[in-house]
Amino acid sequence: MRVGMNPQKQENTIELQSNHRVVIVVYIPQMSGYYANVFEVMKLSLESISVTKNVSCEITVVNNGSCVEVTNYLNQIYSEDKIDCLIHHRQNIGKMDALIGAARGAREEFVTLSDVDVLFVEGWQEAVEKIFNSIPDVGLVSPISSKTEPTYASFSTWSKIFLKKVKFKYEPISQNFEAYSKFLESINWDQETDPNAVWPVIKKNGTKAIVGSNHQVVTIKRSLLFEFVPTLPSLTLVGNHSEQNYIDLPVDFANKMRLSTFNNYAFHMGNKVENWMVEIQNKNLLSNREKNETEKIVFKENQKEIHNPNLFFYKLKKKIVKPVFSFFYKK
Repeated sequence: MRVGMNPQKQENTIELQSNHRVVIVVYIPQMSGYYANVFEVMKLSLESISVTKNVSCEITVVNNGSCVEVTNYLNQIYSEDKIDCLIHHRQNIGKMDALIGAARGAREEFVTLSDVDVLFVEGWQEAVEKIFNSIPDVGLVSPISSKTEPTYASFSTWSKIFLKKVKFKYEPISQNFEAYSKFLESINWDQETDPNAVWPVIKKNGTKAIVGSNHQVVTIKRSLLFEFVPTLPSLTLVGNHSEQNYIDLPVDFANKMRLSTFNNYAFHMGNKVENWMVEIQNKNLLSNREKNETEKIVFKENQKEIHNPNLFFYKLKKKIVKPVFSFFYKK
C-alpha cells in the first residue's frame, strides 16, 4: 500500500544545468602487458577534462569491464564529484555500443565522444562550440587539428565548399606543426617535415576551421545520435568499421560538415604517459586557477530535427562531388 504522494510529482520540469557532455569509455582489463601504463594515461585524460571544461559541461565515464583496480578508482572519483555520471558494465560490451549507449542518454546539445587516451588542452570546449555556433550545418568537430584525411567521410563538407556556402583555401598553419607531429608520432605515421605545409581551411562568419578530422575525440550534435546513427548494436569489440558506421558516416548522411579546430586543442597520448604530456597538464592547471567561472555558459540555439537519409541520393552525390571538387580545388 502506498502512503502519501510521491513528492516528485509536484515538480513539472527539470532545469538542465549543462549544454555539453563528454562521454569516455574505459577498458583496462589488467595492469600488465599492453595495459601496464594505460591506467596512468586514463587518469591524466580524466584530469585534463576536469580542469579544462567549463561549468556548462559534465562528464560521463563508462567502465566497460575493467579490472578491480580501475573500477575502484572510478568509484572513488565519482564519490568525490569529479565526474557526473558513472556507468559500469561487468563485461566488455564493445567500445561503440558502450559509447553510443551512454551518449544517447545525454540530454545536452553537444556530446563529445572520447577515447581514454586523449589529453585535453585549455580552451578546447570553447573552440569547438564556437565552430558549431558560428558556422551553419556543422555536424562534427574534433579538437585535434588534423589534415591526414580531409576527404574521409567529408563529401558533404566539400559539397558546401563547392556551392560557396563557406569560403575555402589551402593555407599554412605553422603553429600547428609541433602538435601535429606529436599526433602523427602517436599513431606511428610518418611525421610532417614542413612547418609551412598547407591545410584545407574553411571560413564563415569570421571563424576558421579545418576540413575533416580523425575520430579519437569528436564533438557532435545530440540529434545525430537518434537520426542517423544505426539503432542496432554494433556487437564489435573495437574497429571493424564500427567507428565509420556509428560516427563518421552519419555526419555525411545528415549532410553536415566534418571539421576540426583551426588550432590544436587535444593530443592523442597512446598507452604511456610522457613528460611533455605532464607539462601540458601543468599548464592546464595553471590556467584553471586563473579562470573565473561564476556563471554557466548558456547556448540559446535550439537543435533542429534532421531527416532520415536517402542512401541512393547520398551515394550518387558521393560519386559526383569528390571528382568535381578535386578538379576545381587543387593545392
